[in-house]
Amino acid sequence: MQISGFKELGNNMKIINGYYIRLAAEKMFFIALLVVSFIQALASPAKANEIFSGLETIGKPSPGGISFQPPVTELARDINWLDQVLFWIILIISLFVVGLLAYAAIKFNRKANPTPRIFTHHPVLEVTWTVVPIIVLVFIGVFSLPMLYKQMEIPESDLTIKAIGNQWYWSYEYPEHGIEFDAIMLAKDELSDYGYSQDEYLLATDNPVVVPVGSIVRMQVTGADVIHAWKIPSFGVHTDAMPGRLNENWFKAEKEGIYFGQCSELCGMAHAYMPIVVKVISQEKFEQWLDFASKEFASLDNGIELARVD
Repeated sequence: MQISGFKELGNNMKIINGYYIRLAAEKMFFIALLVVSFIQALASPAKANEIFSGLETIGKPSPGGISFQPPVTELARDINWLDQVLFWIILIISLFVVGLLAYAAIKFNRKANPTPRIFTHHPVLEVTWTVVPIIVLVFIGVFSLPMLYKQMEIPESDLTIKAIGNQWYWSYEYPEHGIEFDAIMLAKDELSDYGYSQDEYLLATDNPVVVPVGSIVRMQVTGADVIHAWKIPSFGVHTDAMPGRLNENWFKAEKEGIYFGQCSELCGMAHAYMPIVVKVISQEKFEQWLDFASKEFASLDNGIELARVD
């Protein structure tokens, strides 16, 4: 009886020891996983900075600036040109109206014209103030409508990116490459780690959108909660991100560099804190970034089948 009891006790001790050994091994594995993740987190900005080294910051707000940011796409140049044309049209009309008011005030005031003429119709004047605005609008439409059509007619693209607006950050997907990530605004003490200067606070994000120079990029824009807007001034693109709807725009960046944008639709309390960063790099570096991103970020293809119909 005593011998069998000792055997049973020994078996129980082996089971308990095996349990604690397995528990210790699991803890060691978990700690090792945390250490590796921490090292990767520290290495990720350094690796990304190496790929983006030497990029010039081009599309960025300037203190006291009153004009457009430098255009680097055909769409942005068209918008800048049309803005200049409209400026001169508005200036001429404004000067004409101010001059007409001044002439009427001087010529027909009570002192200069004590006995005014009384009439109700002036056919020439009425035809003029109807026809001239029509001519002005047709002139504007001749140039603006083709530009609008060019923006809406998306050519065959080299790259497709999906931008999803969230409260209050952007998520991006590269469906052709199986890559997805979030872009969160950086705090002040994080800027230098990611290669940004202090004056780029509120503009910089941890993960930028990356595109190759000279490639036609199709942007698919939607919202996950409320209406947002994806806008990069130097590209001449501004598209609303609406829940349940997929809007599209396109651009072809012609110069390597860093370009900033922001959500341009009031979307709640932290609307001002969801910036956009696009980095335009060479095709060779873009391939390097794809290799880096495929390892760094989650894949769209997770291998899980929710349902299958045979």
